[in-house]
Amino acid sequence: MLLIQQTSILIDECDKCVSRFWQMREEDRAPDFFAEVKPHADEIHQLLKDWQQQANDWIQKNRPKYMHTQQISSAVESMGQFVVQSFYKETSKKRFLDATHSASYTLKNFYGLVKEEQTDAIEKTDHS
Repeated sequence: MLLIQQTSILIDECDKCVSRFWQMREEDRAPDFFAEVKPHADEIHQLLKDWQQQANDWIQKNRPKYMHTQQISSAVESMGQFVVQSFYKETSKKRFLDATHSASYTLKNFYGLVKEEQTDAIEKTDHS
């Protein structure tokens, strides 16, 4: 899967986590860990692992001024936690929303940088 597609999926997942968080509070129920939480978390954790590797490679190659591997690492670590936390109504609202906002912000900035680089690459090939 392309880096830009993975980034887009992760941005969507941030939004889905927030929606799930509010839904679980509204439904006032505990999820079935093995049926609901674990399969979803495992899928996202694998995507995060793959994305982090590709994102770090992209950063090494392109050397963007305002994006660093530490930001990628923080977003991955944070998402790894809040994807699971989004299933539980006991999760601290402020910390959860701050974490999702922060990861989403990093992902959207990264997405913009990758998109810009792809556009520049296309323009270079058109002019040659």
